[in-house]
Amino acid sequence: MMTLHGFAASNYYNLVKHVLLHKELPFEENLIYGGSDELMAISPAGKIPVVTTAEGLHISESSVICDFIEETYPDSPLYPVNATERAVVRQIMKIAELYFELPSRRLIPYALSGTAAPETVKAEVRQVLNRGITALSRLCQFSPWIAGEQFTMADIYVYYVNTIVSAFGSSQLDWDILAEVPGMKDWNASMSQSAIAQSVEADRLANMPEFLQKVKAQFQAANAE
Repeated sequence: MMTLHGFAASNYYNLVKHVLLHKELPFEENLIYGGSDELMAISPAGKIPVVTTAEGLHISESSVICDFIEETYPDSPLYPVNATERAVVRQIMKIAELYFELPSRRLIPYALSGTAAPETVKAEVRQVLNRGITALSRLCQFSPWIAGEQFTMADIYVYYVNTIVSAFGSSQLDWDILAEVPGMKDWNASMSQSAIAQSVEADRLANMPEFLQKVKAQFQAANAE
């Protein structure tokens, strides 16, 4: 049985968890936060999530974990059989990560500290997000799924990328970013109604108070130095 290490307030942790639940794979969860010696012992870069396989191998980086799960457990496939179609799915995932999630993540420290990001940071984030909006508008089909008729890894991946975009990008920039990509808001709402997504969201909300307390403690410790 695999073990999933991390915490439920993390969108990338929840991405991997959704994949495991989709494939109906048995797994255990181990609550662990960044900066701990326990995490450094199993994650080369000290990042979550991490999975430990039944054989004791530790694997980090969410996209790598997802591909490992897909290749090891091919039932309920999340990638198309055709290589070209697989490339399109992976392209959507990579663009969402680089031009949606990562720029929005720059705003997290300001949002969690209750301050507004500097205008220079906002301008830089908007510029990158606009590239993502243009690219995703060209690539996404939402007919009914993000890459077409088949539910794929891109649906799960982008859905959890969007949690960061919605929670931090929109609040700091006063910008409904998902609405800029035709069809994305309706698709995102549909994704949120699945039983798996709702279960994952319930766990996220339950973990959030403890996570915020950890963040507050780290912030206070940094300011005390």
